[in-house]
Amino acid sequence: MGPARSPATTTRSAWHDVPRLQVRRFAAIAMAEAPALAEEILREIRREYPHLPVVLDESGEPMALVGIRRAIEVFVQHLETSEGRPSVPPGVFQEFGRGEGLHGRSLDSLQAIYRMGVRLAWRRFAEIGQRVEIPPPAMYELVDAGYEYLDGLVDQSVRGYAEAAARQAGERLRLQRRLMELLLAEHHRGDPADALTERAARVGWPLPRKVAVGVLLRPAREAVAPAVGQGILLDMEYEQPRMVVPEPDAAGRPELLHRALTGWSGAIGPPVPLADAAKSLRWAEAAVHLMERGLLPAGDVLYCTEHTEALVLLQPEELIDDLALRCLAPLAHCGPTHGRRLAETLLAWLETRGGAPEVAARLGVHPQTVRYRLRQIRELWGDEIDDPDRRFELELVLRAQRLRGVLGESGR
Repeated sequence: MGPARSPATTTRSAWHDVPRLQVRRFAAIAMAEAPALAEEILREIRREYPHLPVVLDESGEPMALVGIRRAIEVFVQHLETSEGRPSVPPGVFQEFGRGEGLHGRSLDSLQAIYRMGVRLAWRRFAEIGQRVEIPPPAMYELVDAGYEYLDGLVDQSVRGYAEAAARQAGERLRLQRRLMELLLAEHHRGDPADALTERAARVGWPLPRKVAVGVLLRPAREAVAPAVGQGILLDMEYEQPRMVVPEPDAAGRPELLHRALTGWSGAIGPPVPLADAAKSLRWAEAAVHLMERGLLPAGDVLYCTEHTEALVLLQPEELIDDLALRCLAPLAHCGPTHGRRLAETLLAWLETRGGAPEVAARLGVHPQTVRYRLRQIRELWGDEIDDPDRRFELELVLRAQRLRGVLGESGR
């Protein structure tokens, strides 16, 4: 089988037709000239790419020279045996790709270097072919085999590049997680400013003036991380992923987040100075807790600043419940339905500060019904109903009950 022919090829190989004696002579000359050819190729590469780093192996020899020489030798050995496809042992060329990835370069220049090497090698092989009188069709076949061989070298470098990219991504995530841990810590030991600056610099995160912290609910256990874009810190290791949004009020930021978080739900805390990020996290966690209880709308990512009333009134449950027991004690002897209607009427009156017609319009009942209920309310609470502090407490607990669904908007 010739060097350019795959196992499935049925046409005869021109290289296969070359007498074995000529092939052996070609291979012997090419193998003897491999070291000089490798040095020539490396010189041309350095001339064309003077900034390419020189990496030495354990013996002090340039790794590039070792790789080029080994690649030539493997290819020449294949020409002599014509068995299977030539493949350079992984290592050197993977390391080339890995180096490009670790230094943040693309593979474009590396592939250009490989193509240059193939052209120079072909030029030398063509000269050898003329010396031993290899027919032109066989030499053309040799060119095709050389570029097929090049594809294999590129594949190895791509694997090395991918490994480096994965390693760098993992390291960045680790550093980013450590930055978020420090940023969201409730109690800092000493002044964290220097530590924050150092950790932020390591992940290339400019310290913002303000941040908002989000807590997300996964749409599915194996959900792919949302593409929140550069600048937003995201930690998917938590059961409820966390997110730090720099400069949350910047133009276009809410729209970009909305698109990126489509299909996710959760809450984004209020904007706070960078040093107070833990406070924003607390509010976001509180909002998510209320969402899970059905007290805040689920199915989307909400902003705490748009649900301040619910967060203030529903979060301190024990305090609000205790206040409700004391403030609403006069309703204890009313029936459940009548007591609820009186409470709804009282809340409407406190909110409107109006007379019977205004309260009736809000509740959707007759003004005379409202007058009757207001008389009952005054009998139950007495002069306390005129005390500003008592009215404030009543409105507070009644709004909390409405948010919980205990009270409705209509008195009926």
